[in-house]
Amino acid sequence: MGVDMDNALAAGMQAASRQGDVSSASAHHLPLSFLKGGEAARIAKVRGKGDLHHHLENLGFVEGAQVKVVSEVAGDLIVEVKGTQVALNRQVASRIITAA
Repeated sequence: MGVDMDNALAAGMQAASRQGDVSSASAHHLPLSFLKGGEAARIAKVRGKGDLHHHLENLGFVEGAQVKVVSEVAGDLIVEVKGTQVALNRQVASRIITAA
């Protein structure tokens, strides 16, 4: 009986581990403003419309692009996107959604 319980416990732990792997494999979408210095992510979406949206696209903030936070101070960021460093304030960075 003790062996059966140990096997059941081990099987349950393996199942829980597999479920954890599935949830960790799915991307968590976070605003760029939530990333800290040294963290990198892929851009999932740029929210908003108009001139600001167009300007961000021209800077390289497009879906699928890799972005890395070079430094962060009080929510304002210096990020690297497509080989170029760009400074963003917290409000603009919050419009860029990443898949971390």
